[in-house]
Amino acid sequence: MAAASGRDRCAGACAFLLLLLGLGVAAGAETTEAIAAVDPNQERQVPWSPAPAPSPMNPIDCRSACASRCALSSRPNLCNRACGSCCARCNCVPPGTSGNYHMCPCYAAITTRGGRPKCP
Repeated sequence: MAAASGRDRCAGACAFLLLLLGLGVAAGAETTEAIAAVDPNQERQVPWSPAPAPSPMNPIDCRSACASRCALSSRPNLCNRACGSCCARCNCVPPGTSGNYHMCPCYAAITTRGGRPKCP
């Protein structure tokens, strides 16, 4: 008996796959019809969607937090303006007049267009 050529094996495998796909489509149609036949008056259910992200429960007072953060700054107006925008974005200001960035990673991660830290 002669061995089957590569083309014959491929044709046989392709025909087998098409047969399986045809059976799967037919089975899917039957199950859909069966479900509709069980209760045709049932309303369609809306697919699940995640809830929107919750807002912060306790927003901090950025004005007073930045006033204490910028108390010793040589340029308090500039410091308060930068601190206020960072606080509004992160809802957090590190304690003290400088440093302590590990307490508020978001505050420490904000940079200017030039790549320098924005938040005092």
